[in-house]
Amino acid sequence: MPIFSLEIRKASCEDLPALNQLAFQSKAYWGYSSDFMVACRSELTYTAAHINQPQYHFFLGERENRLIGFYGLEHLPAQEMELIALFVSPSSIGQGHGKYLIRHAQRQAAIWETQSILIQSDPNAEAFYRNVGAYRIGQTESESIPDRFLPLLKLDLREG
Repeated sequence: MPIFSLEIRKASCEDLPALNQLAFQSKAYWGYSSDFMVACRSELTYTAAHINQPQYHFFLGERENRLIGFYGLEHLPAQEMELIALFVSPSSIGQGHGKYLIRHAQRQAAIWETQSILIQSDPNAEAFYRNVGAYRIGQTESESIPDRFLPLLKLDLREG
């Protein structure tokens, strides 16, 4: 895996069209049917409320002024956050960019004295999250697809 870095910055409302397009393309990368993709369109759409509300934090990663990926965190009670988005451009999947973004998310969450990050994972991404230290704590029903259950993982941020 090449050594690289991304330029990371907070997302703004002007970034929303690009973020939403990337989220949809990244999800479609896994070969889901067009019916499935239509059903989860709203779940993959982020709004100005996500950017402007204080409980949400969206960061994007760019390289040479090209959007590579982004993530979103939401504050939860009890020193927890939820990773509500982590998407990488299909042409950049498998190159270490997702790991770079999740490590940035962990550092940001630690700044806010968060002890753990909850992750509702796409089944195709569960191995990725396990590879970065998350562990499965259960499952949760999809908001978009009835009777579809998704892995629920936890990433501890406390040392030791």
